[in-house]
Amino acid sequence: MGLLRDKGIVYKPVNDVDLGPNTDQIYLHADVKAPRMAGIIAKLFVWFLEMKIIGTILLYFLKKNNRIQKLVSYGVMEDPPLYVPLHQYEDVEEEDVKKLEPGLSPAEQVQHAMDCILSSDTILQDSYYSFRRWTILDYSKAYASRQVTPLMVAERLLSAVMRSSSPDIDMSFFISYDAHDVLRQATESTLRYQKGKPISVLDGVPIAIKDEIDCMPYPTTGGSKWLHKARPCKQDAICVNRLRSCGAILVGKTNMHELGAGTSGINPHYGTSRNPYDPTRISGGSSSGSAAVVCAGLCPVALGVDGGGSVRMPAALCGVIGFKPSFGRIPHSGVLPLNWTVGMVGVLAGTVEDSLIVYAAISDGANLHQPSMQPKLHLPMLKPSNMSCIRLAKSNEWFNDCSDDIRACCLRALAGLHKVYGWETVEVTVPDIEVMRLAHYVTIGSECTASIAHHLEKTGRAESGWDVRVALSIYGSFDSRDYLNAQRIRNRQMRFHEKIFSIADVIVSPMVGVTAYEIKDDAQQTGELDYVNGAALVRYSIAGNFLGLPAVTVPVGYDRNGLPIGIQFIGKPWSEAKLLQIAYAMEALCKAGYKQPKVFYDLLAES
Repeated sequence: MGLLRDKGIVYKPVNDVDLGPNTDQIYLHADVKAPRMAGIIAKLFVWFLEMKIIGTILLYFLKKNNRIQKLVSYGVMEDPPLYVPLHQYEDVEEEDVKKLEPGLSPAEQVQHAMDCILSSDTILQDSYYSFRRWTILDYSKAYASRQVTPLMVAERLLSAVMRSSSPDIDMSFFISYDAHDVLRQATESTLRYQKGKPISVLDGVPIAIKDEIDCMPYPTTGGSKWLHKARPCKQDAICVNRLRSCGAILVGKTNMHELGAGTSGINPHYGTSRNPYDPTRISGGSSSGSAAVVCAGLCPVALGVDGGGSVRMPAALCGVIGFKPSFGRIPHSGVLPLNWTVGMVGVLAGTVEDSLIVYAAISDGANLHQPSMQPKLHLPMLKPSNMSCIRLAKSNEWFNDCSDDIRACCLRALAGLHKVYGWETVEVTVPDIEVMRLAHYVTIGSECTASIAHHLEKTGRAESGWDVRVALSIYGSFDSRDYLNAQRIRNRQMRFHEKIFSIADVIVSPMVGVTAYEIKDDAQQTGELDYVNGAALVRYSIAGNFLGLPAVTVPVGYDRNGLPIGIQFIGKPWSEAKLLQIAYAMEALCKAGYKQPKVFYDLLAES
């Protein structure tokens, strides 16, 4: 088969590549050569793929036809591999930030975040909004005024989850939740408020956890039927423990795409988390349930894990905030080790303010890979009107590689930033975007396979969904050449992005190439193989994961079908404070036009 392989592309040295708008670099559109498959067709394909000889041939042509060989495996470049996207920190003065000293408790860090919020610009009256979700501060104020108690909210939440699970709607938000445990936490929180001693502003606030993160008393399934049997959950993940220590009510484990191996959120084992704006459509993956519960008002915040846009994609599709910090900022202990160097815990929230509060709670510099490289935690003062001019790097062909509705909506958002704040757009070229997508795919696939290989040899593969079995076969076909060249591409991209960040504060793009698409009946039992839509969904996600960069998506409007559209800002390493300030400024321009989803539960409404 070596005679049939593509001749690898020869890459220019990094210093010879022009990143300006008039570059000779050609933008490669994703050229996915794989038909959509589900149902019996997917089962037949898996049957052939798992046959030793025929499967080897099929995998060879899948990789060849989708340009993995040409662009990654046999690419010729001078760059050495870079295995982990850790960034050194250069201490620079930042505007309007609080620098926190190490050693603070989660509750103390949350209080500092509240100081940043309470000093923000004047909050608009509720009559200004056509719709807004209740925030963490709304819950805290309602509890403190005795208008409602955490126990009442927990009871309403459990009732709403029951209604959402009825056969006529079947939103499939959660894989598991324990009503008794939720009510126990809520009762304890209610007693603290009665005594006038809440732990923090998070006390009594319902927060959901993606089923990729350990949270007692639940098993951690990763969306599978078998992984929790091989890897029992014995204690909370560090990020979950920090939320618990702030008094948050941990309401259960949200649904997800099995093993994080897809972008739709369609799960043949636990059902498909549906989009609250249109329950006939996907909520996105892999943190599908976390995005959907925030969108539907069940929780103001949920945790997800972002390995390839898995927090930001569903956030954009469901019209909420999706925030992924720099690689290493959030402790990864207690998270399923499915993707060591690209996956990281992220926050899904109804508002930027709530993203900041939870980010402050779960950040912990004492548990990082290399703490000496880690800056102190910086929290932003959320005052968009006081921000100096921001330079937004925009790569035109990449930015425009999306649906007409998304492009128009995101361009309007950029025009608004310029008109109101005077921020400038700088035209750049981000080279080899499609190459980076394929290199990331090789990396995340190799890491996923390696992390669960022992379990797959026993029973894991046979108990996996049909779509995941295809993914696992492809992942398992990558060899050392594929992986090493992918890491060399990572090094190249790191240097390209460093050059871009030398002339701009952030990179701006749409968050996804398409809005939420319809869930088809044939996918419910087998899962779905739709690599064309999958490539469109991840088109703008990869740098955040592959290069360990912080990134955030903010809802900026809707398409002609009323489906949410998000814009993305990708920041310099460790620039979370500035990124959240930018997101807050963007949100301020758009939130008056936010619309209520078709499926929505108001947990603070009077009985």
